[in-house]
Amino acid sequence: MARPPARAAAAAKAKEYTFAWEGKDRSGKVIKGEMRATGEAVLRNHLRRQGINVVKLKQQRLRSGRRISNLDITMFTRQMATMLKSGVPLLTAFDIVAKGHSNASMTKLIMEIKSDIETGSSLTQAFRKHPAYFDSLYCNLIQAGEQAGILDALLARLATYKEKILAVQKKIKSALFYPTAVIVAAFVITAVIMIFVIPAFKDLFSSFGADLPMPTQIVIAMSDFFVSYWWAIFGGIGGGIWAFLKAWKRSEAMQIAMDRFMLKLPVLGEIMKNATIARWSRTLSTMFAAGVPLVESLDSVAGASGNYIYKMATKKLQTEVASGTSLTVAMQNTNVFPNMVLQMTSIGEESGSLDAMLAKVADYYEEEVDNAVEALSSLMEPIIMVVLGTLIGGLVIAMYLPIFKMGEAVGG
Repeated sequence: MARPPARAAAAAKAKEYTFAWEGKDRSGKVIKGEMRATGEAVLRNHLRRQGINVVKLKQQRLRSGRRISNLDITMFTRQMATMLKSGVPLLTAFDIVAKGHSNASMTKLIMEIKSDIETGSSLTQAFRKHPAYFDSLYCNLIQAGEQAGILDALLARLATYKEKILAVQKKIKSALFYPTAVIVAAFVITAVIMIFVIPAFKDLFSSFGADLPMPTQIVIAMSDFFVSYWWAIFGGIGGGIWAFLKAWKRSEAMQIAMDRFMLKLPVLGEIMKNATIARWSRTLSTMFAAGVPLVESLDSVAGASGNYIYKMATKKLQTEVASGTSLTVAMQNTNVFPNMVLQMTSIGEESGSLDAMLAKVADYYEEEVDNAVEALSSLMEPIIMVVLGTLIGGLVIAMYLPIFKMGEAVGG
């Protein structure tokens, strides 16, 4: 008799728990493992069907861990690649990696994937259930590895790809850190001086009984405004930043505008462009080397490009390639790729080594990003000193002008 739809839905949504178990197989060998199930009885029946007599069974209580980051996924990929290359069975590799991970959230994710595999899902299907952590590019490469029987090699290639992408992202964050630090430091120091220091000078100057120099009057007026409306200033800036980040995250129009703007910035724009090309080339090289057809590879490359301009350009050239146009000509028609990239792609197509040529392009532009970030860091250090020195020095001079004038009057 079929269950009512409501009961079937309730059964499908039943809460699962993680159990650590120990038992003996048909030959009497002691084996251990972890598995997710809705209850002890369900787990015992499942293991019994596999010929395992359960001796010990205990529900695991995982601590709530931090948010799963790209670094966690990258480390997991590298560890799995190393395990499989060493000949460790897949499920055992999952156990080892899960137990050795410091992030409880990542441990839970790994055990969920392992549980899906134990219940008959392929590795690709298990990964696709978690699109927040494993994108289409990741899953497509895993699928290619499973089908070709070279999962360890594909995981190693995927780990290398993610490590290089993370390295480029780290360099971009490093490049953006210095100007952000200058702005924040300048604002905080100015606010402290305006709210706490200048009012003390104002009380002192009020006893002079003389007209104050214009720079001093301007600074005192600014201080009065800060003291009276500090709550509006800090609230407005904090609220504005929060609203901007929310809009950037949720609004596609805002994301498009920011992607265009970032590429047009004087120094950072060139760094962002080189980083995007490096990521684009690295992604296509990895996909193509794994045996994924070019048109399908471009679909994953568009999503992984990290910039709307290059995402739309990739969609356009994907359509042209699907209709028979060569990759080099299609890339040239987009007008977003430098001549060097076009030449290397053309050589790769003619020689049948497109993946190797694109990997060289990625290496070149990753090195360009590295050099640009180092140059920017060296340039920003004196700029920070000049900006802060000018700001603080200007305020100090404005506050001491009346004292200098009073000294001149007494000396005269």
